[in-house]
Amino acid sequence: MSKKYSVDLKLKIVQEYLQGTMGARVLAKKYDLSSKSLVTKWINQYKQFGEAGLRHQITKQHYPLNFKLDVLRFKQDTGASYKETANLFNIKEPSIIANWKRTYLTEGAKGLNKPQGRPPKMPKNSKNVKGSNKKSTPKTDELSLLKQENEYLRLELAYLKKLRALGLKDPRANNKP
Repeated sequence: MSKKYSVDLKLKIVQEYLQGTMGARVLAKKYDLSSKSLVTKWINQYKQFGEAGLRHQITKQHYPLNFKLDVLRFKQDTGASYKETANLFNIKEPSIIANWKRTYLTEGAKGLNKPQGRPPKMPKNSKNVKGSNKKSTPKTDELSLLKQENEYLRLELAYLKKLRALGLKDPRANNKP
């Protein structure tokens, strides 16, 4: 069972770290935390989302299938870490991306699109008329794929611009002497 920490304690630890007097490992020992990774996780969440990032989220965030696939493709293509990818896509927990990857590798895209929880006992729409589902035309399929690819390329460009601004090189580039 994981231990819950108050927002005040998390904020106090993050602020001590940001003052530069102590490192993550020393703070973890000082406050009797299980590991320094908790401190680094809180620091990342604070930097990315502010004080709200340290608060426990009661409701789960639901992400559409296209978004999940874009995140996974971006991570694979750029070689970014889970933490970098989560920060770029404003995902609070990097482990969510790891779970998506595992599900995608075992079950494919259909596994990522499964609804969570117990299925309803009764269908919401009691009128089941056959043939009422509209089939998408090839043009709309192609348009949605192009939109999806365009969004992915925008995100990739933003990531590469950030790398250049930080003075880093593209991890996909061949670094031949």
